[in-house]
Amino acid sequence: MGIIRLPSIISGVKQFHKLHSVLTKNQISDVPKGHFAVYVGETEKKRYVVPIAYLNHTSFQELLQKSEEEFGFQHSMGGLTIPCNEDAFFHVTSRLNNSL
Repeated sequence: MGIIRLPSIISGVKQFHKLHSVLTKNQISDVPKGHFAVYVGETEKKRYVVPIAYLNHTSFQELLQKSEEEFGFQHSMGGLTIPCNEDAFFHVTSRLNNSL
């Protein structure tokens, strides 16, 4: 049984609300319910649609913190930009896919 850390849950909820407001403002219609779009890449950004359940995982929250530090939550591309290379993103998301 894992220990639930309240500050980490609160932080995740706050990040979700910020993310939700960005997505709602931009009215991204091709994203299925329960998912959100992210742009990934260091120079060329590629768009990926990922499950909202990722927000519960520390490894994805770390990517979001990097994004917030570098870009804030107002992105010119109309979605959340994660400042890492695609290989690192695939590594994190493949681990998360195996845990869902």
